[in-house]
Amino acid sequence: MERPGATTLKGNPLTVIGPELKVGDKAPDFQAVDDGLKAVTLATTGNGARIFSVVPSLDTPVCDAQTKRFNEEAGKLPGVTIYTFSMDLPFAQKRWCGAFGVDHIKMVSDHRDASFGQAYGTLIKDLRIESRAIFLIDKDNIVRYVEYVKEVGDHPNYETALAAAKACA
Repeated sequence: MERPGATTLKGNPLTVIGPELKVGDKAPDFQAVDDGLKAVTLATTGNGARIFSVVPSLDTPVCDAQTKRFNEEAGKLPGVTIYTFSMDLPFAQKRWCGAFGVDHIKMVSDHRDASFGQAYGTLIKDLRIESRAIFLIDKDNIVRYVEYVKEVGDHPNYETALAAAKACA
């Protein structure tokens, strides 16, 4: 499924592959890898509340800030596990986390098959990177919060996502 114009980069419309998930949807499964090259699927993310923070690349300013912000907030959200998804290679994710002391969230690389991006509707077709988004998944694997950030270079609404996570924990 293609969604033309679902996201923009510097105002230019881009096509996103995958569905537009909504609150109440069943969270789709996916196949990705962590920064140790272990398989990550919906089931392996656990059965508690989870934030899936999706960024285009850790080596860009907004993605850097978004990931650091969720790393800071992770300690204030007991019962919520936070994952950052990107197309960055697992080795780059590990290097980035080490360089910035990011150790409270889990990194997931979608580089191999773009399975997460296609399942969650965040894969930018032309660039083969993820579009910025936030998903909150509850213990029953139901989507409880969704934000697709229209402009790739904009920040998500951190406060709203964190409030939803606190209510779900």
